[in-house]
Amino acid sequence: MDRDDFDRMTEPHRHELLVHCYRMVGSIHDAEDLVQETLLRAWRAADTYDEQRASMRTWLYRIATNACLTALKGKGRRALPSGLVSVTEDAQAPIELSTDVAWLQPFPTDPAAAMVAQGSLRLALIAAMQYLPARQRAVLVLRDVLDWPVADIAEALETTSASVNSALQRARAKLAEIDITEDDVDEPDDREIKSVIDDYIRAFEAADVSGLTRLLTDRVVLEMPPAPLWYVGRDAYGEFMARVYAMRGPAWRLLPTVANDQPAIGAYVRGGDGRFHAHSLQVFTVAKAGITHNVVFFDQELFEYFGLPLDLE
Repeated sequence: MDRDDFDRMTEPHRHELLVHCYRMVGSIHDAEDLVQETLLRAWRAADTYDEQRASMRTWLYRIATNACLTALKGKGRRALPSGLVSVTEDAQAPIELSTDVAWLQPFPTDPAAAMVAQGSLRLALIAAMQYLPARQRAVLVLRDVLDWPVADIAEALETTSASVNSALQRARAKLAEIDITEDDVDEPDDREIKSVIDDYIRAFEAADVSGLTRLLTDRVVLEMPPAPLWYVGRDAYGEFMARVYAMRGPAWRLLPTVANDQPAIGAYVRGGDGRFHAHSLQVFTVAKAGITHNVVFFDQELFEYFGLPLDLE
């Protein structure tokens, strides 16, 4: 197999490998590196590939999974503030960014992407999966998301079917213990979700705190990695937003996008030069009762991954 043939055969699988690696490691940046590592390993082993034994897709997934397991050795989980610290009671608490924590990152998704199983990329699920040991995480993804037979998983991980079944049982039990209630929300349809987000954008750009809080549920959660802060409740959310406008001014622009198959926005604040500069990427969970969760990522590097500009006129 020459390099042109290799590239032609592997290119159609690149994006779904990126999704797979992200599920494993919780970081879009690390997932991109792992896709490159996967393709490098595959090219080096191209002469050993046997299409009679496994499809190119299956072969690449095996390599990617083991590359992820190697990368995760000795590393802790990626987290959100709600998984690390107690709820913040003071709306005026100092906003200090913690760079010594490996924070979970969002993933830019296309709602029409066929390779993404329904709900399998939701931010709450990715955060919960970070509590699993790496091999349990791999087994769970391969079996419950990709629907691989147990025997194929055992072969890919060089273990036994009994070990795979045991790891799968423990992984499912752990996720049940974590209780990912956010994945069980009574979701409105796409039109209703768009209406809620459009109303949120209008209220946010108008610095209308009352308008914002009317769109929230009573127990809404607001968290802001890499600041180890998170708030619960409509009142706390409103108090914090009033503080944001007091600190950064009322002039904002918001652009809608999609992250982890959830509605999201890129938020821009006006600077001293009159332009609007990238501030945060916000990912929402929306139920029929309103917005239940907003994760605000203070990471301008994410804007590039989402195809969003770094500043606006």
